[in-house]
Amino acid sequence: MREPITLKCTECSEHNYSTSKNKSNTKGRLELKKYCPRCRKHTIHKETK
Repeated sequence: MREPITLKCTECSEHNYSTSKNKSNTKGRLELKKYCPRCRKHTIHKETK
């Protein structure tokens, strides 16, 4: 039931991370604060398909 997703930086729009999430437990889009190597700081990364 886990689905692979990618995480995209909200400031520079670069796809930096890939992970998976359980669709039955997490209905909405995932948002995590991760390090962006392009921005060189911690930013919010949102889920994309």
